[in-house]
Amino acid sequence: MSAVKGAGEVGGGITAPAESPVPFRNSSLIFRALRLWRTRIGAALVGALVLLAIIGPYVAPYGPSVPVGEPNSTPGGNAVLGTDYLGQDVLSRFLYGGRGILVMAVIATAIGLIVGVAIGLVAAYARNALDDVLMRGMDVIMAFPQIMLALVAVAVVGPQAWVIVVAIALTTVPRIARVARGAAQPVVERDFIACSEAMGVPRWRILFGELLPNTLGPLMVEASLRMTYSIGVIAALAFLGLAPDPNGANWGTMIQQNQIALSVQPWGAVMPIIAIALLTMGTGLIGDGIARTAAGIDRSRSAE
Repeated sequence: MSAVKGAGEVGGGITAPAESPVPFRNSSLIFRALRLWRTRIGAALVGALVLLAIIGPYVAPYGPSVPVGEPNSTPGGNAVLGTDYLGQDVLSRFLYGGRGILVMAVIATAIGLIVGVAIGLVAAYARNALDDVLMRGMDVIMAFPQIMLALVAVAVVGPQAWVIVVAIALTTVPRIARVARGAAQPVVERDFIACSEAMGVPRWRILFGELLPNTLGPLMVEASLRMTYSIGVIAALAFLGLAPDPNGANWGTMIQQNQIALSVQPWGAVMPIIAIALLTMGTGLIGDGIARTAAGIDRSRSAE
């Protein structure tokens, strides 16, 4: 009963913990982060590129595989940005090429986030041998470079979309799990967790109703970083010729296919390079803004 007494009691009965949690304190974290210019710029970049990927196929002047002129022709005539190595319209392929990368990156990051957070919270709450087993397993996966595991998976099974997504999600899990565990460990030791245990609150409710809301800040930052790395790995695999559809419109594939004509017609490679760079820059700025807000940095200089 010592833990219960430490939590506070009135007339011998448990009433409320002496140290109340900060439930859903992070619910307004994003809104506060948007007061920073870096977060606004990042959100604008990501939002513009996501919108481009969504509506791009509907506004493209041609289909992604329709020849409209001579190979590697310069901008002009029917091709605003010129043609690629097969005479296909660069602008049309660019407008079609972003959706695949974004969809796979979002799904891979979401899977990694869900599984990684669950493992990290369970490990932090267990505080026993289960913690060591889970974290040592995560260390084993982290010992292998992310791109290498993705390459091995694609080489064994084939360059299919689900294989790439699962491989990236698998390499994302241990990194998120470590962040979740590190953020949850101080929370586990607080009095309101002991009070919840003493009142018989189910463990799953403690994990996802008490621990998770108090660790959202670091997790949102890590999610933005994992999204950035996922985009980079997917684009790198496509550049290596391991896209699900080697002949389809894909920003990474466009770079690989048109690099030989950079000196003649650079737009086929430059446009996807710029898009991927802006996308990763945007997610990085969003993560930095959330991290600064969660840490209380620049709180008094929200306009920055």
